[in-house]
Amino acid sequence: MNVIFDGVVGKTLPAGVPKEQIIASLRASGRGQFADMLAATNAVPGVGIDFAALAQILALAVVVYALASLLAWAQAYIMAGVAQRTVYGMRREVEEKLARLPLRYFDSHAHGDLLSRVTNDVDNIATTLQQGLSQLLTSVLTVIGVLGMMLWISPLLALISVITIPLSFAVTILIAGRSQKEFIAQWAETGALNGHVEQMHSGHALVQVFGRRVSAIRQFNDQNERLYRASFRAQFLSGIIQPAMQFLSNLNYVGVAVIGGYRVASGAMSLGDVTAFIAYSRQFTMPLMQIAAQMNLLQSGLASAERVFEFLGAPEETPDRIGATAPHATRGHVEFDRVSFRYLPDKPLIEDFSLDVRPGETVAIVGPTGAGKTTIVNLLMRFYDIDGGAIRLDGTDTRELPRDAVRRTFGMVLQDSWLFAGTIRDNIAYGKEGASLDEIVAAATAAHVDPFVRTLPEGYDALLEEEASNISAGQRQLITIARAFLADPSILILDEATSNVDTRTEVLIQQAMARLRHGRTSFVIAHRLSTIRNADEIVVMDAGRIVEQGDHAELLRKQGFYYALYQSQFAESVGTDLTGRATAPVLQPAG
Repeated sequence: MNVIFDGVVGKTLPAGVPKEQIIASLRASGRGQFADMLAATNAVPGVGIDFAALAQILALAVVVYALASLLAWAQAYIMAGVAQRTVYGMRREVEEKLARLPLRYFDSHAHGDLLSRVTNDVDNIATTLQQGLSQLLTSVLTVIGVLGMMLWISPLLALISVITIPLSFAVTILIAGRSQKEFIAQWAETGALNGHVEQMHSGHALVQVFGRRVSAIRQFNDQNERLYRASFRAQFLSGIIQPAMQFLSNLNYVGVAVIGGYRVASGAMSLGDVTAFIAYSRQFTMPLMQIAAQMNLLQSGLASAERVFEFLGAPEETPDRIGATAPHATRGHVEFDRVSFRYLPDKPLIEDFSLDVRPGETVAIVGPTGAGKTTIVNLLMRFYDIDGGAIRLDGTDTRELPRDAVRRTFGMVLQDSWLFAGTIRDNIAYGKEGASLDEIVAAATAAHVDPFVRTLPEGYDALLEEEASNISAGQRQLITIARAFLADPSILILDEATSNVDTRTEVLIQQAMARLRHGRTSFVIAHRLSTIRNADEIVVMDAGRIVEQGDHAELLRKQGFYYALYQSQFAESVGTDLTGRATAPVLQPAG
């Protein structure tokens, strides 16, 4: 700008007349202000624009812009790597955290909200790092560099621009403080909405059966409305920052232009310096505006980071004892020694529970709902740690053993079958890593899975859909039993394992289970007492305590708690038909 301006001014001056003489003449004629401006230039009377010097400056500008583009590409490449490596590590930490969390955490947190934290929130953090952090870094460095140039050109004008910095920070902090709360609420509502959708999807059949579709939609709309309001407030409040910053930027521009124009006219600055300073002032305020524009993204990322770090900071399972080693072999001797446990500190559940199960025995645990039967299984598997007493495996306290070693000792078949989307072969092979096809077929044959698998066109390579909805509930249960056969554990836990199969299949499963239990310690939890009459020992629980213990015949002779339970299922009863009229007595087996 100075080269062009000097050339334009010099061309208008008479050639051959010294510049000092022209300035003196101007002052003598009362045009002192113009004389001051001319004195501040490098104009040569009669000489126009120096295009050689201009070409050099333009060539230098091209080099600078090319270098800037190269550095911008390098910055984008580096920041992409930094952001993705950071999120990669965070995802790994989240996955490892899931493995270290106790079952208590999953019982007390909605699955949809948990999924939202480990997917939506982590992805939002990745977006913030990729876009917001890069912009923030560029803006900060730009402000520092531009401020240095502005101070070099004119400290006075730089002071005017610097005044906007505290004002910008004050506006940003004032508005961001309010919008941050709304971003936290936005992601909390997102987790709640995901939890509702996950529950309604997994239980869609139940929703339809009980006619709760309208109610579910209404609840979804209510939660969606809360999410909308929180999101709107968060985006609106954070969006105010940029217009406010634009207003301050315009004030700064006006101040610099007015004072800079006056200093040019008075000869204190050159026109090129003022022009460059105005460009720098725009570059100075633009990063602040870009930070303001990214503030909603940054605040959203911070809200997500807070939720993820809250998850990563959740209490974990107590670590395994230092030096804990897995036993080389397990005989299956299990002993409960005065065990106490409670889910809530003020509500005792298991109190002074003692039980000695010898290797190879089959122990049935029965009792009314809420008696603590499934809790005993959770304590055996160390899903929860006991509050008092000890649980010993072959004489060793299970707390002295690694959790993985304890859990590998047990094989479980639960009432709710768990299958993943994949082939039948893969679902059965889940019980033993590296299992051969012959081993899979042998386990399937023992669990009576093989006959119905052979009827499928793809056989063991048949794909199970999500939640294995393309096979019956009984077939799903049979596959989980086959998985237990393949695992060949030292100790079996059967929690109502035959509840989802028909009577004929139940007989076959009982036979298969008898073969599977042979030589192994087994814990059988059952509500249908007909399935546990052949157990070596029956433990009757009520309110977390053992109220009776013995074999089937012995407990019937006592005519106590077990006798009452048994009679409630198998005693002579008088029914009614659909019209309400009494029917003939129906004799059920009495054992």
